[in-house]
Amino acid sequence: MPERAGKRSSAREGAVTTGCVLLLVLVADVAAALLVAILLAARGLGRMDAGSGRTATGVPPVDWTPVVGFGDLALTVGVTALVLLRLGDRVVGAVQLTLCGLLALHALGSWP
Repeated sequence: MPERAGKRSSAREGAVTTGCVLLLVLVADVAAALLVAILLAARGLGRMDAGSGRTATGVPPVDWTPVVGFGDLALTVGVTALVLLRLGDRVVGAVQLTLCGLLALHALGSWP
């Protein structure tokens, strides 16, 4: 009987650890998504201000905001995917890794 009690506490500790890691993954992904949203919003505000007093004299400057934003988001999702895979949560880690690949392709597609 004492062996079963040890297994229950170990399983409970594993569930708590997994829950905490999943919460940290969620917070990291949300923070990265908010950073991308702020960068893209600032980019839009900058374009509105620049267009009012300027004439078209040449080529506009290169805009790296989408590349940096989506690259940052892909990096965050990729790191959290590797952490999840390392902890043994294969399904969520594989989904995160797939999402990382899609975001990386989108960042490369935004390359000027």
